[in-house]
Amino acid sequence: MQVEVFADVWCPFTHVGLRRFVELRGRMAAPPVLVVRSWPLELVNGAPMDPAFIAEEVEDIRASVAPDLFAGFDVERFPTTTLGALALTGRAYERSPATGEAVALELRDRLFERGEDISDGDVLAAVAAAHDLPAAATDDHDIPGRDWREGRARGVIGSPHFFTPGGDWFCPALDVSRAADGHLRITADPEGFDAFVRSCST
Repeated sequence: MQVEVFADVWCPFTHVGLRRFVELRGRMAAPPVLVVRSWPLELVNGAPMDPAFIAEEVEDIRASVAPDLFAGFDVERFPTTTLGALALTGRAYERSPATGEAVALELRDRLFERGEDISDGDVLAAVAAAHDLPAAATDDHDIPGRDWREGRARGVIGSPHFFTPGGDWFCPALDVSRAADGHLRITADPEGFDAFVRSCST
C-alpha cells in the first residue's frame, strides 16, 4: 500500500504536511509507503518562487500552527530552482522507495531547518553522495516535467496534493485562506487530517 503526493521542495505547506504524516504513520499498524512526486511550481507558474513571498508564508505558518518547524529557514539562501532537487528525488525512488523518501525529506530539512540552498550544486552533490546516488542524478529535468504532466492528468490542483487508497486530498493538514490584509489565515485541520489518515488504509 502506498500514498503518493505531488509537491515541490520549496513549498512550506508540504514540509508541514510531510512531517505530520510521517509522525502519524509511525503509529499505524500497517504504515504505507510514501511516494513523493514532483509538482514543479516554477513550471506551473512559469517562474521561480519569490523568496520574500515564501518567507511570509513561513512566518505565518510558524505563528499559527508549526512553531516547531522552519527553525533554520534563511530567505537569503532560498533556492533559485528546485528542478535539480526534484530530479534527484525521482532518481532516488528508482533506487528504492526508502531511498526516495529519505532524499525527499532530507532536501526539505536542509532548506527549511538548516537554511541551505538546495539549488546549489555542492548541496545536491552532498545529498546524492549520502544516499549513494550519482551526482548526475540531479541533471534529468525530464523527471519533474513528466510528473507535472501526469499530475495534471490526475487532477492535481497544487502542492501538496495527496493520493491515498481512499481518495485524494489537497493540503490535508492545514486550512489555508487569505485575509483582507493579504496575510495568510492558517489553522490546523485535525478533522480533515484524521479523515486523510483513515483513507490511507482504506
